[in-house]
Amino acid sequence: MAISAQMVKELRQKTGAGMMDCKKALTETDGNMEKAIELLREKGIAKAAKKADRIAAEGLTLIKTDGNAGVILEVNSETDFVAKNEGFKELLNDLAEH
Repeated sequence: MAISAQMVKELRQKTGAGMMDCKKALTETDGNMEKAIELLREKGIAKAAKKADRIAAEGLTLIKTDGNAGVILEVNSETDFVAKNEGFKELLNDLAEH
């Protein structure tokens, strides 16, 4: 069965998956939308399992005190590039304030 751009678009809207992943899923399931959705879900679980084994060894720690209250916070990331990012530092400060 020929896979149309409209079919790929519809599957993308339903799943949020990438265009090529949607096209491949539709091709593998002969254009069956429901089977393609299930196939993408299975692949998503497999991708999540692969990422679960990664170690977030980089990151930052922060200690804040306010009178008698205090917080010690550690936020980790997979790379030092993320840890050095200004947005990451702002996130750490925002988390400590709340």
